[in-house]
Amino acid sequence: MRSVRAFATAVTASVLLLTACAGGGERGEWGGGGPAGPQAPTGERRDRAAPPPGGSPGAGRSGAEPRAKASETFSNPVVKDLWQPSRMAGATAAGTDVGAAPGGSDPAPEPVTARQVPRPYHRAMAPVGKVFFDRPEGPTVCSGTVVRDPARPGRSNLVWTAGHCVHSGARGNWMRNIVFVPAYNDRGRAAGRVGAAPPQDVSPYGVWWADWSQTSAGWLRHGGAHGDAAGSAYDFAVLHVRPEGGGGASLEETVGAAVPVWFGAPPADRISGVSVYGYPAADPYDGARMFRCTGPPGRYAPARRAPGLYRVGCTMTGGASGGGWFVDRDGATVLVSNSAIASTRHTWLAGPRLGRAAWEVFDAVSRRPSGR
Repeated sequence: MRSVRAFATAVTASVLLLTACAGGGERGEWGGGGPAGPQAPTGERRDRAAPPPGGSPGAGRSGAEPRAKASETFSNPVVKDLWQPSRMAGATAAGTDVGAAPGGSDPAPEPVTARQVPRPYHRAMAPVGKVFFDRPEGPTVCSGTVVRDPARPGRSNLVWTAGHCVHSGARGNWMRNIVFVPAYNDRGRAAGRVGAAPPQDVSPYGVWWADWSQTSAGWLRHGGAHGDAAGSAYDFAVLHVRPEGGGGASLEETVGAAVPVWFGAPPADRISGVSVYGYPAADPYDGARMFRCTGPPGRYAPARRAPGLYRVGCTMTGGASGGGWFVDRDGATVLVSNSAIASTRHTWLAGPRLGRAAWEVFDAVSRRPSGR
C-alpha cells in the first residue's frame, strides 16, 4: 500500500525535465538521493535545510523579503471526530482570484484542462491531500503535500500549503480546526457519495491535526482581503501535524513518502515544465477528486515591488490552493511552489517562488520541538 517508487514514477511521468538543473543528486525514488529534507540550490547534501544563497530569488526592486514571523497566537486543539466524511464533503473552496497584472509579467498562458489523477490515490499519490479548516464562513478546504523534514529523516510530520489556508492575512486571524487528510477520498467516489462513505475510504491514513502552523511575515503584512497584490508572493505556510487518535508513527512513515522542497529553484525561463496537483472544489469541480495540470511555467508579477511568481495554464479552481508544484531535478521529484492565486476565468494558476522567506518559515517549524 505504501510505495515510494510508485509515487515518484507517477509524478515524474507528468513532469517535464528542468532545462537547467543543479547537479550532484543520485537518481533514486521519491526525492532521490541525499538526506531527507529540502535540497539546497547548489545540489550539496546537508543535514539541515540550507537557505538559498544570495537572498530572495525573484525579489523585486524593494530588496529583501519580509522575514518569517513566529505564530505565538496559534492554537488548534484537537476536537475528536469533528471532521467526519459528511463535514469534509460539505467544506467549501478557499481560493484567491485576480485580474490582470501590472507590467513585468510574461504573456498569459493558454488554459490547460486539468486531468484526473488515477485512483486509488494511495498507490502513487499518498502524500497529496486536503487541508480542512474552519473560518467564519464555515468549513473550508485547500490542498497540501507531505514534505521531508531534515530534523527527522524518514519521520516527517510537516505539510506544505498556502498561507491563506491557515491565516486570513493582514489584520486577520488564524484559521481554526486545521487538519490534513492525505489521499482524501482514495477511490474517487462521486461527490454525492462521499458524505456517507466509510471513514477509511475518505481518510485512508487518518486525520492529522495541526499542532503548529507558520506562514510568512509577508503574508501577514500584505495578504488577504485587507492586504494588497504583493501578498501572493508570500502565500505559503508549513504545518506540523499529529494523528487525531495518537500513535507513534509519523505522517511520512504512515503514508510511505514525503517530498523534498527545493528552495531557490531557477526562474520560470529555466524550467521547461511543472506538474501542479490539487483538489479543486469550486465550479465546475466538486472537490471529490484529485486533479493535475502539466505545462511550461511563465513569470507573473502581482505588484511592481514584489517578487515574481511562477504561472502555468490550468483550469483548476478554488480548493486547489496550497497544492504542490513539482519538477524533476536530476531524477528526483521536488516541490518548488504551491498554488496561491488563479485568474478570474480560471485559465491559469500562479504560485510563489520559494526563496529565503520560505526557507525561514520551513526551518522555524522544522526546528520547533515536536508537540510544542
